[in-house]
Amino acid sequence: MTLVRVKGFKIFSDRHGCMRCYHRQTGQKVDLRKSPIGSAEFFAECTTISAASEALKQRRPKPGTLGGLISVYFAEEHFLERSKATKREYRMCANVLKPIKDTPVSSIDTPLLAAIHDKLAKKHSWDKANRVRNFLIQVFKYCIPKGLISKNFAEGVIKKPRPKNTPEAYRTWTFEEVQTVLDAASPQLRAALATIFCTGQDPTDALEFRKDQIDDGVIWKGRNKTSVGAAVPISRVLEAEMTNAPAHNAATLLASSKGTPWTYDGFASAWQRLRRKLEEAGEIAQGLTPKGLRHTMATWLREAGQDEREISDLLAQDSKVMGLHYSRNAALARKNRKTMRVWEGEYDRRAQEAKVSNPQRKLSNPNDKDIPNG
Repeated sequence: MTLVRVKGFKIFSDRHGCMRCYHRQTGQKVDLRKSPIGSAEFFAECTTISAASEALKQRRPKPGTLGGLISVYFAEEHFLERSKATKREYRMCANVLKPIKDTPVSSIDTPLLAAIHDKLAKKHSWDKANRVRNFLIQVFKYCIPKGLISKNFAEGVIKKPRPKNTPEAYRTWTFEEVQTVLDAASPQLRAALATIFCTGQDPTDALEFRKDQIDDGVIWKGRNKTSVGAAVPISRVLEAEMTNAPAHNAATLLASSKGTPWTYDGFASAWQRLRRKLEEAGEIAQGLTPKGLRHTMATWLREAGQDEREISDLLAQDSKVMGLHYSRNAALARKNRKTMRVWEGEYDRRAQEAKVSNPQRKLSNPNDKDIPNG
């Protein structure tokens, strides 16, 4: 038998006397039944595997480059333990930087990054440029101790200011918008939006509330983004919404139409479809976002006279009371119950105003009967 050699491939006879062939670098096998050794098909298959391997090698970040630093950071525990939303955000930033991933680390300095920052602002937006800057700060921060870069050059890049007259990123919802959206939503989506609205939590946090985290009318959970402990009292408004929500067997408080826990992407897709439908019908103004419901609760509480500490404790923004791993702090729960009662009062007041301004409309207020007529 003629001895055949192909660079980068191992060709051998196994212990059963059968001929085998695989690509050394990738381990990919050549099916010798379809492409016998020495045939045109065999050499064509080897060429295809080699070309694919070379293309894959070109895509891998090179050591000593910006892409290499990003690759190192993505393997860091700090990144791996971030929330799903933060991971999506950082991967988006990495994709934006792909065209310059082969930039040598020795060339990276603040002026270069400032120029990149300016270009991203012109090509995309001031906000995306700032998000990429913040991402690079994290990458360099964790690569400095490894000796991969000498300084956090991204910190010296000045953030782009928000342009004047730019719409608020997460604008506050009006009471009428809340009612319109809830009335138009599917039962499962309505339950999810109502939970965000009535707890003031980030959508990703609200979607992950578990049934076993509820005790004595309080949801106990740490926020994904900050790991700050949350003690969120269940208001009578939310209690009524949950009573009317479809039953399901998922461990989470909320579930999709399949009866399984919501994924953020699934929730976001359902929301976008509903938003577009209502905007096209002229029933809501543009700019509504689920996270805007969190801002809505904060706005209502500020207008009702609550101070920043009371609002922060309820929304689990940066409370030091419960620490990294939340504990069932009864004092905080009592304090948050008082704050939630203030929010309920604001809900009733706004519901009454909406009823007076539009008496023909039936509001989805669980306690509508308790609101005196004006």
